[in-house]
Amino acid sequence: MLLTATALGAGEPRHTEFYVATYGSDLEDGTEKRPFATLQRARDAIRKLKHADALIGPVTVRIRGGTYPHTETFALCKEDSGTAASPITYRAYDDEDVRLVGGRRIEASWFTPVKDAAILDRLPNDVRGKVLQADLKSHGITDYGELHGLGGGIVLFLDGKRLPVARWPNEGWALGRRGQPAGRDDAGELKVDDPGTGCKTLVFRFDGEPPNRWRDLQRVWLTGYFWEEYFVHSWRAEEIDFDKRVITFGHGLPEHVKGDWRRFCATNAMEELDRPGEWFLDRDEGVLYLLPPDGFGETPLTASMMTSTMISLTDVSHVTIRGLTLEATRGLAVSIGGGTHCRIVGCTIRHAKYAVTLGGGTNHGVVGCDIYDLGAMGIRATGGDRKTLTPAGHEIVNNHIHHYSRVHKNWQPGVKVQGVGIRVAHNDIHDAPQYAISYEGNDHRFEFNNLHHLCQEQSDVGVIGCGTNWTYRGNVIRHNFIHHIPKRPYPGVCGVYLDNCASSAEVVGNVFYKMIKPVMIGGGRDNIVVNNVFVECEVPVCMDNRGLRWRTRWGHFRPGGPMYKPLKELQHDKPPWSTKYPKLARILEEYPQAPLGNVVKRNVSVRSGWRDPEAECRKTFKSHIDRRYVTLADNYVTDEDPGFLDAANMDFRLRDDAIVYKKIPGFAKIPFDRIGLYEDACRASRPGEGD
Repeated sequence: MLLTATALGAGEPRHTEFYVATYGSDLEDGTEKRPFATLQRARDAIRKLKHADALIGPVTVRIRGGTYPHTETFALCKEDSGTAASPITYRAYDDEDVRLVGGRRIEASWFTPVKDAAILDRLPNDVRGKVLQADLKSHGITDYGELHGLGGGIVLFLDGKRLPVARWPNEGWALGRRGQPAGRDDAGELKVDDPGTGCKTLVFRFDGEPPNRWRDLQRVWLTGYFWEEYFVHSWRAEEIDFDKRVITFGHGLPEHVKGDWRRFCATNAMEELDRPGEWFLDRDEGVLYLLPPDGFGETPLTASMMTSTMISLTDVSHVTIRGLTLEATRGLAVSIGGGTHCRIVGCTIRHAKYAVTLGGGTNHGVVGCDIYDLGAMGIRATGGDRKTLTPAGHEIVNNHIHHYSRVHKNWQPGVKVQGVGIRVAHNDIHDAPQYAISYEGNDHRFEFNNLHHLCQEQSDVGVIGCGTNWTYRGNVIRHNFIHHIPKRPYPGVCGVYLDNCASSAEVVGNVFYKMIKPVMIGGGRDNIVVNNVFVECEVPVCMDNRGLRWRTRWGHFRPGGPMYKPLKELQHDKPPWSTKYPKLARILEEYPQAPLGNVVKRNVSVRSGWRDPEAECRKTFKSHIDRRYVTLADNYVTDEDPGFLDAANMDFRLRDDAIVYKKIPGFAKIPFDRIGLYEDACRASRPGEGD
């Protein structure tokens, strides 16, 4: 233990340091020359220090570089808290690479060529002799977890890259439709005869190579968008006729599979080991089959093994985890529950299912982290008190979050926010099948985020979104850059998706570039869309009246239905709610399902298909009321450059002499240069690195 201070008299502040190293011992005293071996031993040393004498200065645990096998949760509880004057930090020593690894090494020397004739007969002809096998059970690796759909249980990594389970097709999707084959039409396309409800068969078609004949259907999962374009199901087949291209399931197929061809793929079929890097695990025998990728043998494989949380902080205050790499876990990397002022700073979290949860407490933060290659969502933050509208004060700031929701694709955003008063700012979020940010609750701020190449797989989703609750009020979406969002099948993808009557969002000062529907008001009310810039977008602002149309057809909107329940529970017409949200207090005096009170003002539309959102809504849909939905004014529509600094290089700052300021008096300059990551001592990597 090292004490540093100008004076160490009674009550004088002092800085206490402990050290941990891979070459240390928990029998040592934790000094730099005689470090501990584990974080648990350092934690216990701090506990002893606190019991002997209250902390009177900061405490830092400095962890030397190296790989630390992580087999059990590093758990901190209330007694491990610091204070505002005496915070506790667990951090990497200087810039050394500290890796907490929740996996096991699988050595290349464990693999041998496949010789079993029965196995060879199941493999594609051109890879026989190339596929290798390793007996994991004989090396003590016996917990494989449960495979379901695209993944689950054990995951393999090589040189920092996730290896794919054997699947067909290797890229993209096959297509399926409910029914039985009925020949081909004049264009040569498959015709399908659908016998109706209760039909258990799916006719499939595909581009590229056909599937091999799968011998063991009990191990094969068929995963796809069988129902809606935003929801993945995984089913097992009972029978497959490869010649007729018919798959039979043990259950009837939904109506959605009736008319349209639906996307799906097959995973965990040994017969589909045909792409370098693919693998198949015989869970009964504990034998791993691998078609080796480039670089195999130069570094060992890593198999994720840990299922519990890697680091947990329960009712802990004033503790920081800084500069560590957490990787190769089947579960959650870090959880914070309760307490106050804990932070995860400058960490790299990768090859996990989930990255971080902030579950309650106040003023916690995830700052400057690199978070990527996740099976499910990135960060989930909850907190605050909705009854009293007390804010949580959590911050998710300056993080690079990408390539998430790779296995679990249903409602697994990069950041999910629930509660009151949480700030999500300056993050770079990209490359995922759906949302960057979803939110529930009140008074959140989403600002200065760079959000791009999202919603790449799903439809009827958005980049930022919430829905199905009138009481989600006071949320601000401002100064974000949302761009390069692909066009997906109907109903499409939105930039800001105010779904199912989401209301009272302020969408202010954002820049939208190259997308179909930047802002979608999905039947909600009191939304403010002001001072935004739309560049090369198909329909900048859309709206509908789904609350009116679905008032009786869909239970959420019926009088007295689920949308009414939060109003009663939160006492929306009494303080503090009635004071803070007076329009919500009056909602039941009006027509609550109607999209009233929306404002679309002072926006700039450049080479985009600007339309009057209310006029389009009334023209497209039925079941309207005779009241104005939208205040529409002072929007500038042009096909010319409105004064961008360098649009060709996506610099959408407006020059001081831009014509926009003449066309729209009062248009506020958007601080475009402040959007996204920024250089800071807390960042895990420099902005632009680690894509």
